[in-house]
Amino acid sequence: MSDDDFMQDSDQEEYDFEYEDADEDEAGDVGIENKYYNAKQIKADNPEEAINEFSEIPALEEEKGDWGFKGLKQAIKLEFKLGRYEDQCAQAVEHYRELLTYIKSAVTRNYSEKSINNMLDYIEKGSDDAKAYHCMEKFYSLTLDSFQNTNNERLWLKTNIKLARLWLDRRENSTTLEHKRLKALYQRALTVRSAVPHPKIMGIIRECGGKMHLSEENWKEAQSDFFESFRNYDEAGSMQRIQVLKYLVLTTMLMKSNINPFDSQETKPYKSDPRISAMTDLVDAFQRDDIHAYEEILRNNPDVLSDPFIAENIDEVSRNMRTKAVLKLIAPYTRFSLAFISKQIKISLPEVQDILSFLILDQKIPDATIDQETGAVVINRADDHERLQALGTWTSQLNSLWRSVLTNADGFRIEDSARIHATLVNTDGGYGQLGLAGDVLPSPEFRKLGVGRAKRDWKGKSGIAKAFSRAL
Repeated sequence: MSDDDFMQDSDQEEYDFEYEDADEDEAGDVGIENKYYNAKQIKADNPEEAINEFSEIPALEEEKGDWGFKGLKQAIKLEFKLGRYEDQCAQAVEHYRELLTYIKSAVTRNYSEKSINNMLDYIEKGSDDAKAYHCMEKFYSLTLDSFQNTNNERLWLKTNIKLARLWLDRRENSTTLEHKRLKALYQRALTVRSAVPHPKIMGIIRECGGKMHLSEENWKEAQSDFFESFRNYDEAGSMQRIQVLKYLVLTTMLMKSNINPFDSQETKPYKSDPRISAMTDLVDAFQRDDIHAYEEILRNNPDVLSDPFIAENIDEVSRNMRTKAVLKLIAPYTRFSLAFISKQIKISLPEVQDILSFLILDQKIPDATIDQETGAVVINRADDHERLQALGTWTSQLNSLWRSVLTNADGFRIEDSARIHATLVNTDGGYGQLGLAGDVLPSPEFRKLGVGRAKRDWKGKSGIAKAFSRAL
């Protein structure tokens, strides 16, 4: 055998050996792949067995790879769906902890980022009770710990935003005194400019900001953030846009604004949406100051208050409506009873007294007193006293003007006044009944109508005119 023939035989043997190893690897991969797809087929009918099948896949791989990563993903989703988070969500959390070990080397960065983000979205949508929220918080914490030392700012931001939103939804920003931390996180999130942000992410950021501003009673900033959140959710096609639109309507009422939130180009298509119709009617009644229509809408649409955030803040809107209704109702009265207000506006007596006390202290009803024994309210109208003072000043100025015109003008002289006075004194009734001084003529009617007719006209004047004449 020649050297060339020997080398050819050696090459063939080596090639055959490598091919046999590849066949063995492929056979192993096929077995794992078959196990994965078999588990997927039975997960609808037998989820417990499917979880066991998915959980066994990582152990079948000699090195961590795609199939183990996929198997753990499916197992976690099924465990969460079945509610396997009773004991501090131990099983789902442990599998998620194992899943996070794959992101460093077993799978690519983009694939792992997308998979984990989808996993967190799935868990968020499936959480509907306190235990699920607690488990979800553990998932977020594990994710942040895992990515703390990596330069993956995008996933860090998304996870932190989800955690911030969870705290807001659970109202833990007030119970755990973490509101300051959440606000700092919100401001930091707005400054991230690593790439073009996804509109859904911006929607979540703005929604968190709107809720924080609303808790601080910063209505204007809250309205701006909720509008931006709605616009971003709408662009992303997220159903959360409906809920945020309700928050926008709520903020408009808290601002006491007369601008209809559905007048903008972005919100106008949703004005007739049945999911938002109750809020549309509510803001319409609010802007018309129709307290009865407002209360009726709330009674007939209990689903409006199903959102804890709306239920917490709608009380402020209701109080504003009732306060305006009380002011409008008592406007013509100086004395009324608490029972009268309660009957007309259909609110309790303690609430009526509370609203009136607030209005008195706020100087909306000055110089008013509440008699708690009789339930009567008395208002001392300062404006009546001021009106009488102004009328007295006006009368005095008219008197001065009258004297100047009749004394110094060319139409009458002192001697003319004396002559007319003498004539009136000799006439029946005399001048004295009018209560006028002899050197003062009541009006130019004496020149136009004659003295006799003027006397008759003045005798026929009303009591107000006579009193006015006496004052002069």
